[in-house]
Amino acid sequence: MNLTPLITEGSMKDAQNNKFSFRVPKESNKNQIKNAVHKKFAVDVISVSTILIKGRRQRVGARRTEKKIGSWKKAVVKLPKDQKIGIFDTSEK
Repeated sequence: MNLTPLITEGSMKDAQNNKFSFRVPKESNKNQIKNAVHKKFAVDVISVSTILIKGRRQRVGARRTEKKIGSWKKAVVKLPKDQKIGIFDTSEK
């Protein structure tokens, strides 16, 4: 399964509370997401929340032509307090 981490302001705030966001295939279910995160990052998953993000149109380029951005699925994974995912490192260096 293709897990793409979402690095945004909101997801980094959630990472401090042990909630990590990923972009996942639309046909994947919560059990598949849980197993993929456990296998890829070797962490225990408490819960998985999924959200379908609706596609939209966006104006781009000098001529302001419209481009369609397709629908996609977002998964928010909650981990125990003592576990982290390194990609979402929020500690100051």
